[in-house]
Amino acid sequence: MLQTLMTNPRLNPALLLSPVENGYVAYDPAKDFLHQLNPVAALLAELSDGSRSLDEIRALVAPLLPPDQAGTIDQWVANGKKIGLLTDDQGGEQPREFSAEELLAVTKKLRMVGAVQAAYLCGKRTVELAPDNMEAWYDFGEIAQCVGKRDDARRAYEIYFKAHPEDGEIAHLLIALADGAPPPRASDQAILHIYKVFAASYDTRMRDDLKYVGPEKLMELARPLLRGRGDLTVLDLGCGSGLAGPVLKPLAADLTGVDLSPEMVELSRGRGVYDRLEVAEITAWLHKGGGNFDLIFSSDCLIYFGDLTPILTAAAGRLKPDGVLAFSLERGAKPPFQLTDTGRYTHTAAHVTEAAAKAGLKLLSQQEAFLRTEWGEDVMGLYSVCVRA
Repeated sequence: MLQTLMTNPRLNPALLLSPVENGYVAYDPAKDFLHQLNPVAALLAELSDGSRSLDEIRALVAPLLPPDQAGTIDQWVANGKKIGLLTDDQGGEQPREFSAEELLAVTKKLRMVGAVQAAYLCGKRTVELAPDNMEAWYDFGEIAQCVGKRDDARRAYEIYFKAHPEDGEIAHLLIALADGAPPPRASDQAILHIYKVFAASYDTRMRDDLKYVGPEKLMELARPLLRGRGDLTVLDLGCGSGLAGPVLKPLAADLTGVDLSPEMVELSRGRGVYDRLEVAEITAWLHKGGGNFDLIFSSDCLIYFGDLTPILTAAAGRLKPDGVLAFSLERGAKPPFQLTDTGRYTHTAAHVTEAAAKAGLKLLSQQEAFLRTEWGEDVMGLYSVCVRA
């Protein structure tokens, strides 16, 4: 009876497929449903190309199964027809295939709700249908990174970058994705591009989506080493949107913030807690000189530096004799530091100790603790507090 209902099974052409470790995933954009196919189901899907009868598929697959499971072939085909995985050549309503524009919209929607595997499949089909759409290539690069498809991400970004060579962020990411020699730090152009785009949603994404706790965790480590001191001259180095401002203000008689991104500095200004704010590259600003500080606090900023020695040396030069430098990083496993596919650097505890010593600093305390999430996984921070040696 089944064979009369489906003579030559054919995988629904509207489905978006991708191999995974244990078979396939197939996303149906019309039904917004992601199918997980185990190895046997993946094989049946590959054989169901419309050129084989059900008898031929049985003959090919049955020898690979235990004798008592041969009947699962017919069951899978019947269920595949029922749920829309399969069609056949007997007419009826044909599945609707989405246009590139529709798929791009679906990709963005899926990313917003965290359905990254389905978004990857939609993004892949989008660039296949619309290879001249640079927005689609950019989105596909991002989502390919999310699901660990480095080769796809690199190719997507290379195509996008040829059309947009002014994009400093992508230039920086391509160094990481090509496993090239990392630069000493992310370029000014990369940072300016990242935070010009990121500023509008920064606080919501960091606090609500990524559960970022860097300023609070760093202050927990630094506070005991300040020995109850108040009325401090404080520098928020790489202040960003000013998330650390409310944490620092109770200790500060004078609070300065410095950041390269003008958009982020304006967000800091809106908090109304800083006594002065400046737009500048932080290493150059430190070397420029001026007043010294009781506390230099840098949360989630030095992740854009490789070797920490130059920036720690510059910061040490702006500390008062009993001044404290507190900073957070992303903990790394590859010594001494590594440029990751995110475009940020990770550092080992040993590198922090060595760089601090070279900079004339004494490391008083160091702790590994939660920093934020990234693509659904916890990112561990490396929190350090130093004084002038």
